[in-house]
Amino acid sequence: MIAVDTNLLVYAHRQDSAHHEAARTALESLAARTATWAIPWPAVHEFLAVITHPRIYVPPTPIEQALEAVRALGGADNVTFIGETPHHLEIVEGLMRESGVRGVKVQDARIAAICIGNGIKELWTADRDFSWFPELHTHNPLTHNPSTARENR
Repeated sequence: MIAVDTNLLVYAHRQDSAHHEAARTALESLAARTATWAIPWPAVHEFLAVITHPRIYVPPTPIEQALEAVRALGGADNVTFIGETPHHLEIVEGLMRESGVRGVKVQDARIAAICIGNGIKELWTADRDFSWFPELHTHNPLTHNPSTARENR
């Protein structure tokens, strides 16, 4: 199963993003599949925080529009939202000890642990910080052709 990180959600939503078309195309390619894909709940919360923040986007996305965007994502037949599993702390601990991450990178460890705990095989992200966690394979659909990635699955 593939999971999607915050940045792709933001870029796909914000038409003023330089990566809007590529991110939108990537999400549409996932939605067009029969296989289930996932969005970690922390990515949803980050998405809402980023797109509604007035110092990040001028104008920011209105709250109702932001929430509707999340509802629309959840309305796809093959998407699921994922969260912490019963072994979450053990997974986070292992990731933090092995990688040495601390501070703000703990949020990335949290998302990685959620993905690993839920059996995610690949996280689609434009964030290189996930390279700290080799247990979780990543793919940047903004730099790789989604149709080629689809052929490789």
